Amino acid sequence: MIDMSSSHLRLLYLVAAAISLIGLGEATYLTVLHLTGETAVCGESAGCFEVLGSSYAKVGQLPLAGFGAIAYFIAFSCATFAAFGYTRARKFFALTVMSMFLVSLWLLYVQAFLLHAFCQYCLFSAAMIFFLTGLAIVTPWSEGGKAAR
Repeated sequence: MIDMSSSHLRLLYLVAAAISLIGLGEATYLTVLHLTGETAVCGESAGCFEVLGSSYAKVGQLPLAGFGAIAYFIAFSCATFAAFGYTRARKFFALTVMSMFLVSLWLLYVQAFLLHAFCQYCLFSAAMIFFLTGLAIVTPWSEGGKAAR
């Protein structure tokens, strides 16, 4: 862990909140598209259609992007609370982001080795999750000796 001032820590958590908000927007977009039966605008990439239309893109009848939206919302909420000094939110942020990271690794594996196709939205989301993971790693999860808020 890096020893940093509270203003630097607050800035890192606010950056994490902003990244989470972008991810929430993207995941919500994909969820709405799935629920309305529309197709995503993917440019000339056929990979998006293959990935988003595959059986891996849903759990039962629910789109996987919906679970991503929930995870991004939790990450956003925890990062926002952590930015304002709530130490418990730091732990929840780290746990949420690490879970998102593991799921993202699995989904990258699915795209590369099972579907042999890549989705631009999925890759963008994976990049944001990798940034969030980096932020979760460099920020302390608790402050020793201080009471948790």
